[in-house]
Amino acid sequence: MPNFSDLGLSAPILGALAAEGYAAPTPIQCQAIPPVLSGRDLCGIAQTGTGKTAAFALPILQRLATVPHRAAPQTCRALVLSPTRELASQIADSFRAYGAGMRLSTTVVFGGVPIGRQRQQLARGVDILVATPGRLLDLIDNRWLTLSSVQVLVLDEADRMLDLGFVHALRRIVKLLPRERQTLLFSATMPKAIAALAEDYLNQPVKVVVTPAATTVERVDQRVVFVSSERKRDLLATMLRDPAFARVLVFTRTKHGADRVVRHLAATGIEASAIHGNKSQPQRERALAGFRDGQTRVLVATDIAARGIDVDGVSHVINFELPNVPEDYVHRIGRTARAGATGIAVAFCSDEERAHLRDIEKLTRSPLQVLPMPAISVPRGGQVERTPEITSSRNDSRRPERHAASGRAGTPSRHAAAPKKSRDEADGGSLPAFLRHQSPARPALAGRRGGHRGSTAGLRFNGAR
Repeated sequence: MPNFSDLGLSAPILGALAAEGYAAPTPIQCQAIPPVLSGRDLCGIAQTGTGKTAAFALPILQRLATVPHRAAPQTCRALVLSPTRELASQIADSFRAYGAGMRLSTTVVFGGVPIGRQRQQLARGVDILVATPGRLLDLIDNRWLTLSSVQVLVLDEADRMLDLGFVHALRRIVKLLPRERQTLLFSATMPKAIAALAEDYLNQPVKVVVTPAATTVERVDQRVVFVSSERKRDLLATMLRDPAFARVLVFTRTKHGADRVVRHLAATGIEASAIHGNKSQPQRERALAGFRDGQTRVLVATDIAARGIDVDGVSHVINFELPNVPEDYVHRIGRTARAGATGIAVAFCSDEERAHLRDIEKLTRSPLQVLPMPAISVPRGGQVERTPEITSSRNDSRRPERHAASGRAGTPSRHAAAPKKSRDEADGGSLPAFLRHQSPARPALAGRRGGHRGSTAGLRFNGAR
């Protein structure tokens, strides 16, 4: 098994890694660090939670440290672009932790906060700048920053950056960069069309693919429950009453949908917090801190947050609504089973979302196993609502029940049959054993001890620009 010292990293970086608890490099780090150190452009694709940030941060820190000249005012030597503020903040924290023994400055800029302090930080010049595209262009347009001194450009989560409509911003930014530079592109997924566009920025890149594109985390046990849209909130509340759901991340498609889910859970006595673009910076930080510290068991988020939530020990990811972009599903469930642990992902699929489910299974090349509908038991005004148990056909395949108001017969499921629950289980409202199963204690990350990444105990969540 290789060590970080085998990758050609300097003594200060090795010391910082030891202080952070990193024991051995991950596959993406083993394959990416040597060519990046040699100055090659690189396109790296790896599943989330595999150490992509260190794969580009470590060689960048070493390259900048070997030429110890101070950045000129209003310039930066390395530029890292991130699609979301939360991810940008975490990348900057990683640079600071890995470069603790070096005299290199790191600054992060993103929208949604006053620009004055960011302007002051850039006035002196910085070695490493982590930014979202929108705020970066704001600073450039106001002549508070120039990119003429950039030696290394990193596009992190590049597919998401282009999906979110940053393609025109990226083209503007690239035109302002020196032609002679090193460009690194990292992502958890890389659809072919986006890869072709992104490769326009790379010069004869080294391609590193640790896992097949869009392959979901193998350690995540993935299931689907067929349920009508109007019953989803009651089903969610029923599931969350089981203590096996120790730390749960729930994904919705819209910001208002996330707020509605939180309100519904609160009405049933379940505390939850929401994180999305309409929340203020302090609200986001409090919500994520409470989730990470265990004060809040349930966090409801939109897709924009999927790329920035780096919290260890998430036991379950629930797709309250299926994403209409199948690649987003990969990022959602990647929030669990991080750093060698196992996890559980449950998708709620209504009749209207069956096409999204087919797209997800086509992309991941793996059908989701059908989970029988639990008996819904949510107190409302002293009454308990229940959902009739799903019946089976002659061949024992499951048919999801449609809501009575639809007036249509259920469509046979194309998924494998699931074991039928006993009458006692249904009457008692018990959840299937699969959901009650506690994930085993997560091992220390190959490459780190202790839980969250190093000294970044005050993990910050900063939404999207």
